[in-house]
Amino acid sequence: MIRFEHLTKGFWVQNERRIVIDDLTLTLPAGKSLALLGRNGAGKSTLLQIVAGNMRPDSGQVISTGTLSWPVGFGGSFHGEMTGAQNVRFLARIYGVDTHELLAFVQDFSELGKHFHMPVRSYSQGMRSRLTFGASMGIPFDTYLVDEVTAVGDAAFKRKSRAVFAERMQNSGAIMVSHSMGELRAFCDAGIVLADGHLTYFDDLEEAIDRHLWLMQ
Repeated sequence: MIRFEHLTKGFWVQNERRIVIDDLTLTLPAGKSLALLGRNGAGKSTLLQIVAGNMRPDSGQVISTGTLSWPVGFGGSFHGEMTGAQNVRFLARIYGVDTHELLAFVQDFSELGKHFHMPVRSYSQGMRSRLTFGASMGIPFDTYLVDEVTAVGDAAFKRKSRAVFAERMQNSGAIMVSHSMGELRAFCDAGIVLADGHLTYFDDLEEAIDRHLWLMQ
């Protein structure tokens, strides 16, 4: 369960205050895989960062039960001066999982080769995404926060990413951002639409997609 209580977040843009989340109070059900929909700039990534605890709201709070992943695909999850392997060891200690098992999984999955033992600051954005996705899939979370990450890599890597993500979704929930409606339909069973600072929950994914497409007109 994730609950937003009077959550508000805004940014200064050209000397004007732009509110992207406006006094949001809403409870999201546990065990659901939710498609987070909204036009570009609506605040989807901002909301994921707040849920994960990586960004502070201006006011209000997020209350959650169960474990949450960091926003998968967000390179800020890792220390740039440490190698990929060192970052993974650090995560294993934080989340209390077997270090050797997590290292082996991430190294094999990410396909980073020698770069796995090089500083993360030397990685391309795609390489960072592979590392963050691999590390998050190697740790069992109750809810995964996913931002477009299955779009990274060549066709074979995309297939592998989708397969492991589908496997995790058998026992976990998710909040997922993607521009691909087909991908959202494949992984999600409900939806939330962020528009004008307000978030609306739809138990029917197709209703959420219809509302999103109508707002995009």
